[in-house]
Amino acid sequence: MHVAVFILVVLVFVALSGALVRLVRLPLPVLQIAIGAALAWPARGLHVEIDPELFLLVFIPPLLFGDAVAAPKRELLALRGPILDLAVGLVFFTIVGFGYALHWLVPSIPLVVAFALAAVLSPTDAVAVSSIVDRNVVPARLMHILEGESLLNDASGLVMFRFAVAAALTGSFSLAAASLTFLYAVGAGILAGVAALIVAAKTLQLLNRIGGVPSEAQVLVMILMPFIAYLIAEHAEASGILAAVTAGLLTGGSGLFRYLGVSARMQAMSLWTTLSFIFNGALFILLGLQLPDIVRNVPPELSSRHWLIEPVATVLILTLCLIGLRFLWIWVGDIAQRVAARFGKHKA
Repeated sequence: MHVAVFILVVLVFVALSGALVRLVRLPLPVLQIAIGAALAWPARGLHVEIDPELFLLVFIPPLLFGDAVAAPKRELLALRGPILDLAVGLVFFTIVGFGYALHWLVPSIPLVVAFALAAVLSPTDAVAVSSIVDRNVVPARLMHILEGESLLNDASGLVMFRFAVAAALTGSFSLAAASLTFLYAVGAGILAGVAALIVAAKTLQLLNRIGGVPSEAQVLVMILMPFIAYLIAEHAEASGILAAVTAGLLTGGSGLFRYLGVSARMQAMSLWTTLSFIFNGALFILLGLQLPDIVRNVPPELSSRHWLIEPVATVLILTLCLIGLRFLWIWVGDIAQRVAARFGKHKA
């Protein structure tokens, strides 16, 4: 299918999903994934090969940047302890536990490959959290922790994924090298986000000095900022995801909006809301488009007895494993906090 027609079809169904969600009791992302799967299921349906690097560049930076800008900075700073515990400690714990569980359940998958898949699945997705979770039901404190975790845990998951892939290709793994690479990816990613923010601020200052510049030009600078942050970090082999998040978190607190005129601010907020809806919808529909091909290409060892029951059962077991590991980490952490609190009282 021609690229222009494909994009138009996806955008049409993104718009339709906004109306259909009123008729069905499903979260909007789940409905959009189902629409994508339905579009790709027929033999002559929508089928497209997506370049992973292009996919990450187009969708992830603006979505994470928008979530980071809207995130409550004061609450995230106050809850930095549990957020970092989940964003780093839980991810590593889940990678190890899920990797061994997957290797045990499907022995044909090498352990390092299982760790690589675990690194992909362990981090919670910021886009999914903001789209699926009902803010009216979930307590505000828990919602802030989930948002903060989902914004930061991609860095740890991505670094572990890279090392799992490298270990699978070379057959060697160095904990010291992995630790240094993780610290570099985080530090350089944060610096890339700061650099993009400085570039945007200087550009807006220059536009203000020139005078008479259309507000649309100022809005364009804001739209380009997450992409600039992501590309700078990726060029430095750091975490582009963390760079986009850093730029978003600092945008609200740095006073960058004071360089925008009133008209530019209103246009930026309105345009960003529309773009977030479009990117979110297109993202989940594209994910749904991949499902039929994934089902058709199930490995023989997962469909030797029954082509559907066995792979579905495997997915359900692994999903329960992910949930169980998360609950175990939180439960043990809660017990450790209580013990530490009692020990502190006795010591005092």
